[in-house]
Amino acid sequence: MTSTADQPEHEGSGVPKATDTPRDQDGSTSAGPSPQGASGAVSGRDTAGDEVAELLDRLTKPDDLENGERKRLLTRLGAALARGARAAGENGVGRGRWLAEIFLSVAPRIPIRDLATLSEHHHGLTGEALADELTRVATKATMAVGAVGGALVTAQFATPPLLVSTPALLVAETIVVASIEVKLIAELHEVYGIAVQGGVPQRALAFTAAWSRQRGIDPLAPGSITLALGTAAKTALRNRLMRTFGRHLTTLGPFLTGAVAGAALNRAATRKLASAVRADLRRQRGLPPA
Repeated sequence: MTSTADQPEHEGSGVPKATDTPRDQDGSTSAGPSPQGASGAVSGRDTAGDEVAELLDRLTKPDDLENGERKRLLTRLGAALARGARAAGENGVGRGRWLAEIFLSVAPRIPIRDLATLSEHHHGLTGEALADELTRVATKATMAVGAVGGALVTAQFATPPLLVSTPALLVAETIVVASIEVKLIAELHEVYGIAVQGGVPQRALAFTAAWSRQRGIDPLAPGSITLALGTAAKTALRNRLMRTFGRHLTTLGPFLTGAVAGAALNRAATRKLASAVRADLRRQRGLPPA
């Protein structure tokens, strides 16, 4: 999932096949405790890892958050990530390897709703209308994170002694946006009836790899799931995360430029991702182009 696809949208809908993936009471799937990352920065049972996962869960829920609450949670997430980086002995919070390990450790905890739950949560919508709504909600969420993150960074830009924590906030924003977009990809597969088999950790890796490539998953392609475990997939994830982190670096600036830039950049990126993934999924279903 590292190359960005600039492909037209096509129309379609579908009903997903049943899988053996366990689901929570609200219809979402999650893996429970996350696997321990190679760096040890976030492990399934340590306090820092649990805090990061909890904060991400609250920041990526589709329910609207007040900007003040989102700001508070994002600040806490930045602080938790900074502590994790220090514990891992990293020289820079934004290093790609550490960033990828953090994301891989929390990805299995991203809650994914099934088709019935998605339709219920969105007033009975199905097919293209539901996909449109999921895209709208995810875009709104990444815009909000970009605006709040940009505003926080702007405040620190105006207060030089606080600049030491700016990279941690940018990492926090990067991970939240990536989580929202991975969740969007997974739920679009539900809407279009593309069943991705495997347990929750394997599915999380597959959707994370899809985000890295900015494409949909073809379950019939040889090795489509197992390749998500390989070195190439991890390298692609590092590259995509660092590109997203670099995009958020552009929010450094005086006054309100950071908030405006953060919202606009995230909106464009999430829309582009959704368009590319939906085009892939429509083609797999043999649906006509939009």
